[in-house]
Amino acid sequence: MFLVLGFFLYELLFVTSFFLLRLTVSGQAPMRTPTPNSITMNNNTPFYSSNSFKRNRFSSKSDFFDSLPDDLLISILSKLASSASSPSDFIKALITCKRFNNLGRHSLVLSKASQRTLAISAKNWSESAHRFLKQCVDAGNVEACYILGMIRFYCLQNRGSGASLMAKAAISCHAPALYSLSVIQFNGSGGSKNDKDLRAGVALCARAAFLGHIDALRELGHCLQDGYGVCQNIMEGRRFLVQANARELAAVLSSSTTAASRSWVTCNPHAHHRTAVGSSSECPLLSDFGCNVPAPEAHPASRFMAEWFALRGGAPGPGLRLCSHVGCGRPETRRHEFRRCSVCGIVNYCSRACQALDWKLQHKAECAPLEMWPENDGDGGEADGDGEILNENDEEDVIGES
Repeated sequence: MFLVLGFFLYELLFVTSFFLLRLTVSGQAPMRTPTPNSITMNNNTPFYSSNSFKRNRFSSKSDFFDSLPDDLLISILSKLASSASSPSDFIKALITCKRFNNLGRHSLVLSKASQRTLAISAKNWSESAHRFLKQCVDAGNVEACYILGMIRFYCLQNRGSGASLMAKAAISCHAPALYSLSVIQFNGSGGSKNDKDLRAGVALCARAAFLGHIDALRELGHCLQDGYGVCQNIMEGRRFLVQANARELAAVLSSSTTAASRSWVTCNPHAHHRTAVGSSSECPLLSDFGCNVPAPEAHPASRFMAEWFALRGGAPGPGLRLCSHVGCGRPETRRHEFRRCSVCGIVNYCSRACQALDWKLQHKAECAPLEMWPENDGDGGEADGDGEILNENDEEDVIGES
């Protein structure tokens, strides 16, 4: 029995010596289990208590966030991109951690970015903002195609690339892109007067109107009334103008609560004409029917252009003008491209739709006839707007339906 016990102790000593020898060769000191009172700081105070020692045992475990699958995080970020109220809300989420930053640039996330997420301010425009919009375009985001196309065409004066991006959005049945391309065709923007294509403008405008674009409905109604680029049909034109007003009212009612709608839309069948229209936040788009609705919210591309040129003195270039409708922001690409009011000769518009909106929003209260138009920079009555003049007197009989 003593012989067996001695042999066992000899084997235990041999194994222990072999283990210590391996640690010595590998350069590591033998480990021993610390006790709560064995580790102290330099001031001889305990470094941790027994409870903190137990917590440290689990500190080496991985975070639960790291175990979440990428597909789940991409789905969450896609929902955020489609519902964010501003670009900063989306960017703040991306800079939370490195993993969010990497997954937030996934093509599926960028393709879901909404209009508000892409509403970059002109004062914050930079190369990184341009790159962000370009990444959204590459991801197949149609809204980004339109916004970046408008910025390149009108602000950066890259006509070919801007028109190409807008055409890409139009192919995907993006109504604002179709309407913007129709305005370019009507005015011959980016080219000369001979580059106007009225039939192409009417065709693009009709397609946008079919998709429910309100400004396109108004423009098409005026084209039919005036026989501009299409055979004249006054009754059909009036029908489109009334339909545009009805859609505008329906959009306001559907985008607000019942209480808010009741406070926004007021009815006064005896008030066909209102004074101090410009001082009110409401736009009497249905004034003939005694209803007021708020002015429509401008598209982020229009807000960007208006702010872009406001930061640069309010003029797109020497002798060039901006559309007088505050919600538009389109500039002239050549002198006398836009048509102006035939009564006062002061305001000018890129389209009849912008004229109709601005007339009811503010110009009706400001317009006054002049015996002689100002001839600044050769703005003669015959040459202005490439020889085309908007007649407010002709507009007066249908202004309630525009």
